[in-house]
Amino acid sequence: MKSPIKSAVEKSLVASPDHLKLACSSCNLRELCLPIGLSQEDIVKIDQLIQIRRTIKKGESLIRQGDRFTSIFAVRVGFFKTIVNTDDGRDQITGFQMSGDVIGLDGIQTDFHTCEALAIEDSEVCVMPMERLEEISRDVPALQHHFHKIMSREIVRENEQILLLGSMRSEERLASFLLNLSNRLKSRGFSQSEMILRMTREEIGSYLGLKLETVSRTFSKFSEEGLISVQQKAVLILDTKGLSLKAKATPID
Repeated sequence: MKSPIKSAVEKSLVASPDHLKLACSSCNLRELCLPIGLSQEDIVKIDQLIQIRRTIKKGESLIRQGDRFTSIFAVRVGFFKTIVNTDDGRDQITGFQMSGDVIGLDGIQTDFHTCEALAIEDSEVCVMPMERLEEISRDVPALQHHFHKIMSREIVRENEQILLLGSMRSEERLASFLLNLSNRLKSRGFSQSEMILRMTREEIGSYLGLKLETVSRTFSKFSEEGLISVQQKAVLILDTKGLSLKAKATPID
């Protein structure tokens, strides 16, 4: 029997049959991707930015490390993980992206992507050619300002990741991860306490710098302490305050 947690969250993340017909102006992720308070004229201009939407099957790459940078991508449906190949041949997961997130900003500095973006479930992205984005931004200053805010948000998340890996114990890392994911889901209109973990325990471990056994043991400990309820990939946060005390830090949206 399917978990009620899983059923509720899966329904909220499924795209409608008409999703390919929607423009930016009518997209339910508009508030995450676009600045607020645009005029109708500005919205029409921004609608011209998205000429292509791509479907990426689970396990396929959206971008690969070393690809030439030409576009950034807004996740419309699905989940991705970004991976960096280290000098010693290991794959290090550097982030998880969901609907409303932007992928590809790593290529701006050198004109080449420094990481791989891999779909961890069937996904769809809006392709935003950088040349076209810069052109429209000159006509719509609010879009340029919003794009800078997105870039700043990614820098803050990267700093948070450094904090996780550099100064937190395993319990603090996992608690911060779950609270961060909870807040991101809430900002998208989903339940703040019920979630489906699209990533595996091993992938969480790679992101947090923890061994698989440590991740599994910490999940079990949180469950035994009544902080969360776990049913395979379905997680229910039972005690947000208690989990926050474990994290010892305010998670960043």
